Amino acid sequence: MRDIAVFSGTAHPDLAAEICAQLGVPLHPSRVSRFANDCLEVQLQANCRERDVFLIQPLVPPVQEHLVELLLMIDAARGASAARITVVLPHYAYARSDKKDAPRISIGGRLVADLLTAAGADRVLAMTLHSPQVHGFFSVPVDHLHALRELAAHFRRRDLSNTVVVSPDLGNAKAAAAFARMLGTPVAAGAKQRFSDDVVKISAVIGDVRDRDVIVLDDEIAKGSTVMELMEHLRALEARSIRLACTHGLFSGDALRRLSAQEGVLEIVCTNTVPIPAEKRVPGLEVLSVAPALAEAMRRIHVGESVSALFG
Repeated sequence: MRDIAVFSGTAHPDLAAEICAQLGVPLHPSRVSRFANDCLEVQLQANCRERDVFLIQPLVPPVQEHLVELLLMIDAARGASAARITVVLPHYAYARSDKKDAPRISIGGRLVADLLTAAGADRVLAMTLHSPQVHGFFSVPVDHLHALRELAAHFRRRDLSNTVVVSPDLGNAKAAAAFARMLGTPVAAGAKQRFSDDVVKISAVIGDVRDRDVIVLDDEIAKGSTVMELMEHLRALEARSIRLACTHGLFSGDALRRLSAQEGVLEIVCTNTVPIPAEKRVPGLEVLSVAPALAEAMRRIHVGESVSALFG
């Protein structure tokens, strides 16, 4: 593909390399250095002038470091006279800060969107934002992908005759219903109330899960507190087996080990929007690649084809 330049930050270079392999283009090098006063400097080490530049950087821990690195990459591309700058955000961590649910708190999802635009981003390619309203925080075009097709393709290989898809909360019920339609299964949802980042209460499960094989679908799993609470209810309701599925497998701390040790959990499935270190991986973990979907979306953006047609 001519006149395209793809760069990666340090957050997830393996995913960037896989995307470039799908596109058949090189992953151009970039250099990140740190001054004695702890400030970062970024250099894009390939020509950007009048080229369609794609910057791949999920916001994963350390989130603030990777965010500043991304802002500097955008600024470097703008200063190098890039024709267009597309930020590829496989995971937008600040999407969870999407509303003012307590006095005098910031709405980080909107602020960081403004920062990306101010730095010079012309458009954003994102994967499974935490909530629909985050799309509207950006003042530049946003192509919003989801990983339901990849997850559905994985589970279709199993016998789904006695399966139900369960959303941990009503906010994710729309995505869970779409996923259930893909699989041809019924759907259920938990009635959840969140008290803090790691304290949640599920009062009930709406739908029939008794003696069913359950697929719990969420957009991301971090500490796993919501899923752990949900699984207690599923076991009390005599679900036959449990499989966990999400797009963003953050799995902070020892969440993966604790989840895999839960009674009845047969499998944990996520995608590679977020890097999962080898030392964190456990038996029964399946990581699906979204590189083909991101690469195809980037190709369509570059040549001016519809991205939404991917989900038609």
